Amino acid sequence: MTNIKLDWQALQPNNTPYQALFNSVAELSHITMDEVQPRLYGGLSLFCQAELRQSFMLLKAEESDTYLSLLSEAIAPLLPENHPNIGGYYQIEHQTITWHPSGEGLFAPTERVAYRDWIEPEQLFGNIYSHQNVLQLQPGLIHQANGGILVLSLRTLLSQPLMWVRLKQMIIQRRFDWLSHDENRPLPLPVPSMELNLRLVLVGDRLSLEEFQAIEPELANSALYGEFELDMPFHEEDDLTVWCRYVKNITQQQNLPPLNSDAWPELLKQAVRYTDDQFRLPLDIQWLQQKLEMAANYQQNKQITEDSLQQAEDSRMWRHGYLAERSIDEILQGQVLIRTQGSVIGQINGLSVLEYPGHPDPMGEPSRISCVAHLGDGEFIDVERKVELGGNIHAKGMMIMQAYLISELKLDQPQPFSASIVFEQSYGEVDGDSASLAELCVLISALSQQPIDQQIAVTGAVDQFGYVQPIGGVNEKIEGFFRICNYRSLTGHQGVIIPASNVQHLCLNQDVVDAVKSGQFHIWSVEHVSEAASLLTGIPYYDPQKEHLLAMIYERITQANNHERPRLPWFLRWLG
Repeated sequence: MTNIKLDWQALQPNNTPYQALFNSVAELSHITMDEVQPRLYGGLSLFCQAELRQSFMLLKAEESDTYLSLLSEAIAPLLPENHPNIGGYYQIEHQTITWHPSGEGLFAPTERVAYRDWIEPEQLFGNIYSHQNVLQLQPGLIHQANGGILVLSLRTLLSQPLMWVRLKQMIIQRRFDWLSHDENRPLPLPVPSMELNLRLVLVGDRLSLEEFQAIEPELANSALYGEFELDMPFHEEDDLTVWCRYVKNITQQQNLPPLNSDAWPELLKQAVRYTDDQFRLPLDIQWLQQKLEMAANYQQNKQITEDSLQQAEDSRMWRHGYLAERSIDEILQGQVLIRTQGSVIGQINGLSVLEYPGHPDPMGEPSRISCVAHLGDGEFIDVERKVELGGNIHAKGMMIMQAYLISELKLDQPQPFSASIVFEQSYGEVDGDSASLAELCVLISALSQQPIDQQIAVTGAVDQFGYVQPIGGVNEKIEGFFRICNYRSLTGHQGVIIPASNVQHLCLNQDVVDAVKSGQFHIWSVEHVSEAASLLTGIPYYDPQKEHLLAMIYERITQANNHERPRLPWFLRWLG
């Protein structure tokens, strides 16, 4: 296995083959939900069948007016044309209320599909009120949608449990009962019940669905389930065509300017960056709307152009950039020690992604990881874990890394070196296993006494066989290290080592791409720790024909266990 230095073309999605499509987007036809969300559409179609006995559907989606409105619009044409003749009116005479089911009147349904992002009990169930000693009944949303489908956000019902219990019972019993909204005040007069034929779609995110499942396990398990998928695969031009039609629909529905042909490659780049995958395209309506609405502020000739999207993104990055600039300043001023030149034994530049509470964007920055090895009982000390600043996943990564190295050395003698690994100048909790490759490389450096090139930063997780596994936030991590190197002036030898499986997630800023294209910055993809260690130290990880890192570690261990044994030349050390 050999490490691969990536070409600049691999750092962003390739838009060239699709230029003809971008030029013809204006001519593309309208798109329907079954083309974009076939699984969701199939679930909604089943739920709308007249003979279906299931009255509840759980749907995973954002609990916003945008998604509820879209779902209601998709449901309406799926309902049977012949709907039940439900409704009527209440007659009040001499303090007596009677119900007249006539199919017409104040309590006849007016909507086949109704939705609300938030609703109060009086708005849902209707109300009884008195005006000048005259009693009147006011219908609620449940009456307006009777015979059809009601779409509600889960958080509305979870935060009003009494309203949910009453609504559930009425739907199950297929009967609407008038109840007082104030448990301490009864109804002024008894009111007859009326027939109710209603189906309910409950829309919530993962957390809301989890809470609902804990409260209503039986209902959650029996209800029909569907979910709004937030991305779609992108492997060929037909996939991109569907996505372009989808985006075009959003611009038309929101009365936004159309996209010029030169805007599509830029939007595609931002879309891939959002999904963190060159083979996935976002379907998140709110994200797409936000991007297009912001770009519309910079429209040219009543069109959204490439410059419009770039200006909107540059403006957003500038508005959000204070914390990132402060972080860079601390490194440049020497308050946080990060070396980007030279070589050091037992020190490496790992890469981290920081998420500050309340800040909308994750930020990548380098972290100095150091390791010292000394004579001891063979214990590998994770300082972060010892002081309770290391999370469980980080601890798991450390244990896997240590197990690999012990297995790789195949020692037939005691391991005499103890090692201590720490994130320097880290004062908060460290979690995740994305630093385990860097930690393993710095441990190898400390044990072999070979320096690591500080011009190269590392990210990646490892398994017990030394293979490098993918991590998250690869774009932010690369850009975080690049910014530091760029501020200090690029040497032409600086770069980042990433897992080979993360190459498909790359969508880097143009300044990074330009630096790689000109040979001033490099990105290497590796599949095994042996490739990363060799690249960082300039010495083979294992090579029977010359001195290599494993031999150096083994020789140090042998010398420590047998102080009187003379140190032999490298080509004689393995003869025994």
